[in-house]
Amino acid sequence: MLEEVERWLSTRSWSATDRPLHHILAAKQRSGQSVSVVLPALNEEETVGDIVAIIRHDLMQQVPLVDEIVVVDSGSTDRTSQVAAAAGATVVHRDAILPRMPAVPGKGEVLWRSLLVTTGDIVCFIDADLKEFSSDFVSGIVGPLLTDPGVDLVKGMYDRPLGGAAGQGGRVTELMARPLLNMHWPQLAGFVQPLGGEYAARRSLLEQLPFPVGYGVELGMLVDALHLVGLDALAQVDVGVRKHRHQDGQALGRMSAAIYRTAQLRLARGHLVRPALTQFERGEDGFEPRTYSVDTEERPPMVEIAEYAKRKVA
Repeated sequence: MLEEVERWLSTRSWSATDRPLHHILAAKQRSGQSVSVVLPALNEEETVGDIVAIIRHDLMQQVPLVDEIVVVDSGSTDRTSQVAAAAGATVVHRDAILPRMPAVPGKGEVLWRSLLVTTGDIVCFIDADLKEFSSDFVSGIVGPLLTDPGVDLVKGMYDRPLGGAAGQGGRVTELMARPLLNMHWPQLAGFVQPLGGEYAARRSLLEQLPFPVGYGVELGMLVDALHLVGLDALAQVDVGVRKHRHQDGQALGRMSAAIYRTAQLRLARGHLVRPALTQFERGEDGFEPRTYSVDTEERPPMVEIAEYAKRKVA
């Protein structure tokens, strides 16, 4: 491991308990910064309501840490929107944001569009499929941004159990993302959960970053933030244990392909590989190929979008 990374681990890796909530609140009041929480959601009616309700109770009603909770529904066919609204979130459909640019499927697309429907100086992203959720996920990763002006982006780190086995979740992280980062961006080797969906950043950083539209968004954001603001502006906070719905192996394969593609674009702009992935499923006549396109599109930095610039002036 690079000496720079070892130093970073000792100075930019914290526990949520390192910053008591009253210290975070005092820092928020002094700075006057506002905090938005965004949940990207697709068919998450079983979990999204509990997450919203806990954040509202703990961090809006009990203490004034969070200023708004926005759930961006990316085309749910269940009751995700109704459940989220009933729990107290502002719900916006992905397709209603920036309608002149037709939306494409993907998590990154939703996160990018969320910048147009939130107002916070700090934006905190939380996945909508978390179980046994704790508001420490929000206060823990928002805390460094409110207390340390030198920090621009904070990732959550946590244990990810799989089938009762500790630390066996995050298979795409261990098999794809971590090797890529260690080999090509070794300064980022200290991140425990580089692909984790729980992180917070200053709007002033997010609006300057391109957003891969799909699953490559977390890796792309880390790499681009490193080049834009440097390693010392990035941090991570231990928030305990993350329990969520796990995907099957083929879905993880498609996720891995998108992440590799995101990395490849950053390593060699203009040098294109075949943006497709063929997987196999057993059918009546043996194994049948299924070919999926790999996300290649990226949205430009939000500061380049006229509607966003107009909103900032207003």
